[in-house]
Amino acid sequence: MKKCFLAIAALVFSFSLTACNSNAVSGSKSERSGAADDGRTDRTAVTLVRAVDGDTIKVKYNGEVKTVRYLLVDTPETKKPNSCVQPYGKDASEENKKLVESGKLELEFDKGGRTDKYGRLLAYVYADGKSVQEQLLKDGLARVAYIYPPNTKYVDEYQKVENAAKKKHIAIWSKSGYATDKGFNGCVVGKTKTALKSDSVPKSAAASKDSNSSAPASGGKETFANCTELRKKYPNGVPSSHPAYQAKMDRDHDHYACER
Repeated sequence: MKKCFLAIAALVFSFSLTACNSNAVSGSKSERSGAADDGRTDRTAVTLVRAVDGDTIKVKYNGEVKTVRYLLVDTPETKKPNSCVQPYGKDASEENKKLVESGKLELEFDKGGRTDKYGRLLAYVYADGKSVQEQLLKDGLARVAYIYPPNTKYVDEYQKVENAAKKKHIAIWSKSGYATDKGFNGCVVGKTKTALKSDSVPKSAAASKDSNSSAPASGGKETFANCTELRKKYPNGVPSSHPAYQAKMDRDHDHYACER
């Protein structure tokens, strides 16, 4: 009888150990799963094609040229059709260009959709591991904007950086009422679309495209039925300042029509 009791006790003890080990493994898996489900996503290395403006770039992603719109930030306009050049817009564009050209470029996506209605990638951008968005906010060249859940992973951090720039009254925060929660108010004095033409294409891009996208000598408006027809004359497409530019041919809204 005693032997039988000891055997039963040993069996119960064995089951207890198995259950504990099972719980430990389960707990470990749960912790790992929780860490992977905290909104973190892997960064993806991409190749820079060119900087478009203060909060937009073009990159090579999965073998294709894609436009990237920075998540959670907005910079003053410099190239938007039918819009003036806004104060600090050119500064933001130049700073963005400098940042994205400074090192290894990576994108990080949030938990929501990866593209907007224009087909642009929505991402956090890093150059040599440093956040481009944070640097623009730190320099007072961007504001926190377009907060659409669930793509809000860094909104708290960005707002802290933005508040620090506000307290210093630098750049867009140096003039009361210029930067608001709805955008930016005002234009660069004397800066018109005519003056903008020389800045419409980044210098690096202009050098390679001058021969293909030069405006006609007559300076008149040119009209093409589609991009196929336009590329017969301008193989690399045309910028928004060009007489042949049509918004309907600029599907990714980067102010450059029919580019390859």
